[in-house]
Amino acid sequence: MTISCDVAVLGGGTGGYVAAIRAAQLGKSVVIIEQDKLGGTCLHRGCIPSKSLLRSAEVYADIAGSEEYGIEISGVKLAFGKVQRRKEAVVEQLHQGVQYLMRKNKIQVLKGKGRVIGPSIFSPRSGAVAVELEDGEMETVVSVNLIIATGSRPRFIPGLEPDGQYILSSEEALRMEELPASMLIVGGGVIGVEWASMLADFGVRVTVVEAAEQLLPREDIEVARELQRLLKKRGVTVMTGVTVNAGTCQVTGEGVSVEVTKGGKTEVLTAGKLLVSVGREANIHNIGLENTDIRFDKGVIEVNASMQTNEPHIYAIGDCIGGLQLAHAASHEGIMAVNHLAGERLHPYHTHLVPRCVYTRPEVASVGYTEKEAKELGRDVATGKFPFSAIGKALVYGSKDGFVKVVADKTSGDILGVQMIGPHVTDLIGEAALAQLLDATPWEIGEAIHAHPTLSEIVGEAMLAVDGKAIGI
Repeated sequence: MTISCDVAVLGGGTGGYVAAIRAAQLGKSVVIIEQDKLGGTCLHRGCIPSKSLLRSAEVYADIAGSEEYGIEISGVKLAFGKVQRRKEAVVEQLHQGVQYLMRKNKIQVLKGKGRVIGPSIFSPRSGAVAVELEDGEMETVVSVNLIIATGSRPRFIPGLEPDGQYILSSEEALRMEELPASMLIVGGGVIGVEWASMLADFGVRVTVVEAAEQLLPREDIEVARELQRLLKKRGVTVMTGVTVNAGTCQVTGEGVSVEVTKGGKTEVLTAGKLLVSVGREANIHNIGLENTDIRFDKGVIEVNASMQTNEPHIYAIGDCIGGLQLAHAASHEGIMAVNHLAGERLHPYHTHLVPRCVYTRPEVASVGYTEKEAKELGRDVATGKFPFSAIGKALVYGSKDGFVKVVADKTSGDILGVQMIGPHVTDLIGEAALAQLLDATPWEIGEAIHAHPTLSEIVGEAMLAVDGKAIGI
């Protein structure tokens, strides 16, 4: 059977279903093809479930430290099974919401495995999608435009392949029924440090090993050092500049051991479980791309500024094109692709202006260039920095660690980047992102009146600090 439509979307993750909704808003007939559940990795195996666990860990840590607020509690116990059930309830509610949006926007959903096919009796050009449905039946979707949004999966290290019991990917860790006494985390990027923070709050002994010389290698060095300091303060062992000798990994009935090397010295690390968090790789295999002329580079699909592949009627968005591999980036790219195919006006898309958030305790957020990146680009840099310890609401809230750092161009006055570490900075980064989008200067943001007492005051103060005009220090 053949289904014809204006836009077909291969992949129902965040980028895919947002693209489908935008296309429907513009009056297009839309078919979305998803082999698993709508919402993809972000909703079911990534962003949402991990943040649910992080929230439970944060509440548990707050209760453990409640005496600081004058509240004495006894008999507190972690019921991890209930933590997991709450996580599943949050995911299911959002999953139902996505399904509702498909019905509301009259988007046809095909649950099955899709493969792009070349020119055939169905279409004179490549881009039709053959779909194997759950019941074994076949459908062919022929569209004017195809959007590939197949996402990514965890990257593995040879010798450290997950077994689902002792060696885990982040997706498998989300399904743990019980917490281990100890966890060794290989990789100190976003996923690694979020798990380190969460597990430490749950009372697990955590060791993080990272090949780079700092945690969060993409982030500002001062932010990375502060996060490392605070994780260590909470009992997390952090080792940077370390090589993991994967071939030495051994699994016993009691846990995992592996050799690591730093500065020519080798030692054996042991833990109840090992979490591999060394990034993600694009899902571009076994989806029929060999039947097209689509080009690849370094394991991702090549696209232009409008998200078009070199076959102009086929677009690609999200993790399968590399880049930031963030849900909100994929959503924006999906909207851009649809706007382009529909002839709508496009605004320039600069990936360095996409906010980056890390949901550790305390949180990390950034947008734009770091001080190092700005200098490498040849910019004459001025910086401003303001600590949370000088913000009244932070002291009231009980979280005074961290700071906000602003990087600006001395000549033009432009804001080049903003880096934050501290309480609720993943919410505060929106103001900095808007400031850069509107090409604001630090002075203009500093002149904006920030309500007192709020955490947002720190943004204004850090902006004023660029010119040495901060009030609170």
